[in-house]
Order: sequence, then C-alpha cells, then structure tokens
Amino acid sequence: MAYNYDKFDKSITEFVKENNIQSSTGYLLITSLKDKFTYVYEYKNGWELEYKWSSTVGKSSTPTIKGVFSVGIKYPAIGGNTSSVKYATNIVDDYYYHSIIYDDKGLNIKDDRLGVAISHGCIRLATSSAKWIYDNIPEGTPIIIN
Repeated sequence: MAYNYDKFDKSITEFVKENNIQSSTGYLLITSLKDKFTYVYEYKNGWELEYKWSSTVGKSSTPTIKGVFSVGIKYPAIGGNTSSVKYATNIVDDYYYHSIIYDDKGLNIKDDRLGVAISHGCIRLATSSAKWIYDNIPEGTPIIIN
C-alpha cells in the first residue's frame, strides 16, 4: 500500500485521516521511529486514537524495519539463555512488538528503558502496553512503521 507520508512526522492522526487507511479488524497500529511512539487507533465513526505509548526502537546498527505489515502470530513469552520478553506480537520475520527486557526466567526486569533507540530491531513497550496489544489486537491488523 502506497501512503502519503507528508504529515506523518507532524500529526499521526492527520496522516491516518488523509490516507483513508482500511482495516478489516477495526484496529490500526502505527509506530513512529523518529518520535519513538506507538499509536493504537480504533475505527468507530472514523479512526480514533485510543493509546499513545513510548517505545524503544532499533539502534542504528540493528534498525527497526520501515513499511506496512500486518499483525502475525503471538507468543506469551520468548527468550534465550540470558533474557526474555513478554507478550510478543509478530510484525514480520524476527521483528516483534514486545515488553521491556526481563531475565531468562521472566521474573526480574533487566532493561526497562523506553523512548530510546537501543533494541535489535524489535519495538519494546511497557509490559502493560505489550499485553494490551497481545490481548486485544487481532491477527491481520495493519501495522505502519515509519
């Protein structure tokens, strides 16, 4: 889908309205890499901003991808030998919306920074925000990252 991004960095709501974005699920996820915010829109009598959350995005050596995607499979937790995350919602390939970083057992927070560019490309959110997406945003929901 080719959108006009002229208003993206000025007003996400104007961007959404100007582009007449369609969603079969009634929801829309947008992340601004510049401002490091994730926006949740719900279609009621037009698109309405429901949430705006501070987000951590990819650092310059491992940037978050830009483009138009749709929500894929979800995992209650994913992790490795040294760390884990909660409420992972797939964007595409190995890119996810997920919680801040926990230890390998998911008990203790290892890194709770938001609003910075330090991830390996995933979009980190407060655990409660990642859980909200996990619980409420259906597979197939459009995702726009710019």
